[in-house]
Amino acid sequence: MSINIPKGTKDILPDQIYKWNYVESIFLDLCRKYGFKEIRTPSFEHTELFARGVGDTTDIVEKQMYTFKDYAGRSVTLKPEGTSCIVRSFIEHKMYADVQPSKFCYDISCFRYEKPQSGRLREFHQLGVEVFGTDNTLADSEVITLAADYFKILGIRELELHINSIGCPVCRKKYREALQQFLKPKYDELCDTCKNRYERNPMRILDCKSPICQEHSAGAPVMLDYLCEECQSAFDSLKNNLNNSGVDFTVDPGIVRGLDYYTKTAFEFVSTDIGAQGTVCGGGRYDNLIEEIGGPPLPGVGFALGIERLLLVMDSAGIEIPEPDTPDVFIAVMGDRAKSFGLKLMRTLRNSGLSAEMDLLGRNFKGQFKYADRINAKNTVVIGDNELDMQKVAIKNMKTSNQVEVPIGEILSTLTLKK
Repeated sequence: MSINIPKGTKDILPDQIYKWNYVESIFLDLCRKYGFKEIRTPSFEHTELFARGVGDTTDIVEKQMYTFKDYAGRSVTLKPEGTSCIVRSFIEHKMYADVQPSKFCYDISCFRYEKPQSGRLREFHQLGVEVFGTDNTLADSEVITLAADYFKILGIRELELHINSIGCPVCRKKYREALQQFLKPKYDELCDTCKNRYERNPMRILDCKSPICQEHSAGAPVMLDYLCEECQSAFDSLKNNLNNSGVDFTVDPGIVRGLDYYTKTAFEFVSTDIGAQGTVCGGGRYDNLIEEIGGPPLPGVGFALGIERLLLVMDSAGIEIPEPDTPDVFIAVMGDRAKSFGLKLMRTLRNSGLSAEMDLLGRNFKGQFKYADRINAKNTVVIGDNELDMQKVAIKNMKTSNQVEVPIGEILSTLTLKK
């Protein structure tokens, strides 16, 4: 019986992992410059956390969560998103008692049971940030600007920032009534999922991917026309902050976001180069989430971006990611004395910051040189019994084929200069 990788998952092989390391390291470095601190939470949580945080009217909770009972009969869920987990940690460790705002960044795996396609897997990976403890739209513009700066550093130019306000519970009530009134004559034509959403959360109908539902929701009332004074002021402030920061944007009333916890600001960075799954980064404000999960009434704002989709966009744009460096040194040995010396030398070189390798298969001398060439070693140190007797070794530059003899005591200094 053969064992293959589960559907909707993907191995990240050694010849690709450098791309992941590249985008992750740049993101975390940029976050540090912005004052964000990395946080890590478990891969699974109590199911109740996501039912309370994500919202029981979302597709994630209704259809996509990997939920199971552990041996004690407790319901646990592989995390489908990161924000609820960080909010839980924030509350549990009483970080709300620290000086606010709290600024977190993360690099996580998420799990959702959905149809695999380009840029969408059942196990996927996200980078993201959260800011807790301030309702000032300077925080909204800061997380958006961080994302914009990140894409700029990576060399991505074709992304567009779309922003919207989806209001607060006060103004959404009037909008909900207007939207239901608009959709009522078309109710029978909606898909079964949207019929369920009609009473529970009609805004989610606007986010349905069904062509029929999209057709029937065309021309629907927009939330921007129903904003209360506070939400309108916050949206105007956000636009002003982004203009002052030099971040271009488009107001897009169609942005709803897929999670129930969002309020006021909603935004997406969208690409048209990777097909239907064009949203690379999405986020917004969630001023009630911390309180809903059991913490104090503190607001929050953040975003998440998918690494898989990010790499698709970079590949589509022809952006080359620097390949990993090749070994600084390969040590070719002949004879037992040379092998013993080579082992000591290899450790010395590694401890001095050079990358060094030796043959692990017992190849002959010619085979060792072929192997050094195949792994693109920059230099090869040649050691045999004669070299040890003479207290000299040969160092060959594998690119130019130039070879020099060096006293044993000068191997490290010579190779360090060559690096």
